[in-house]
Amino acid sequence: MAALDWSQCPVVESVPGRRSGAWVFRGTRMPVATVFENLEAGASIEEIVEQFHVTPEQIRTVLEFAARSLDPPPVEVPTSTSNDARSL
Repeated sequence: MAALDWSQCPVVESVPGRRSGAWVFRGTRMPVATVFENLEAGASIEEIVEQFHVTPEQIRTVLEFAARSLDPPPVEVPTSTSNDARSL
């Protein structure tokens, strides 16, 4: 899986010297990776909110960002020109 460009996600930041520069929730020391690790282990969003003191909105934003980042880029469809087969 390709690495995500977390700099485009509004609720996270990477600060040198804080958690070794890992991507964390803005204003916290909680790494974004912790959300994914806990969800993978079976935790609910509510449990993560209670345990790590982040908001459900922050978690949803991170999850939506990750999901959108995995979407394939849109495919450009060439437009027809006056030289197509119908005009011959």
